[in-house]
Amino acid sequence: MLTSTDFSGLFNKRFLNNFFPIPASSPLIVGLKTPNFELPDVANDQQIKLNDYREQKPVILAFTRIFTEKQYCPLCYPHIVELNKRYEEFTEKGIELLMITSTDVSQSKQVVSDLSLKFPLLSNPTCSVFKKYGVGQALGAPLPAQFVLDQEGILRYKHLFSFLSPNASIEELLSRF
Repeated sequence: MLTSTDFSGLFNKRFLNNFFPIPASSPLIVGLKTPNFELPDVANDQQIKLNDYREQKPVILAFTRIFTEKQYCPLCYPHIVELNKRYEEFTEKGIELLMITSTDVSQSKQVVSDLSLKFPLLSNPTCSVFKKYGVGQALGAPLPAQFVLDQEGILRYKHLFSFLSPNASIEELLSRF
């Protein structure tokens, strides 16, 4: 796992804004459309609008917890690695995987490089999309969550963080299609 004792960049405004725990309690309802958003895809240097995928293909939104480009959540890091390793299984089914992180653009670019990410990594340092989707927060970063949207942008499945099940398994996500 890519971690070190270098905590530079950890204690910033985002950390302070996400320090106090807010439980994951997404108000989004299975069977309804999810909110649109626009974020930079640091892997491909372009803006991504969720609405651009509607009427095109299903999407998995994978909200992840990365503290800095040097500090990964120990519960999320293996999930990120597994999603990256199995990304082709999603694309073969015509599914786009969009990972959303609260690290800033420069930190996120380092994550893409260090992990050789194949999927888009969307940077949301203000955590506005994390809040819109109600994923919760604790100890300096938003919590992980996964949302499966069909081709019409309708929410078909959501998985919110719990200590017993921090992230939905790859099998669970793939089984939704």
